[in-house]
Amino acid sequence: MRAQDILPDHVNTGEFNGVTVRKGTVGAFLANARTLQAADSTEKARDEARADIIDAVPAMTALGIFDVFEISDPALRELVAQRRPA
Repeated sequence: MRAQDILPDHVNTGEFNGVTVRKGTVGAFLANARTLQAADSTEKARDEARADIIDAVPAMTALGIFDVFEISDPALRELVAQRRPA
């Protein structure tokens, strides 16, 4: 399966397990994770990245990302675990 089979170029959102997910959610999550880990990130940038990660958890859960991939960074793993449904 290819990316365009999931969301064609002209479609920006999709419904996955009852959650509307915007195209780019996974990429944004990864970029925010890198911001949290970067030694040169400002506290403001980290706070914004943390908030965006929290907002993305329902979509990432609906996509099944956390069922397939384990988060290696302990702080990020805990942040996500606190926001995932039990």
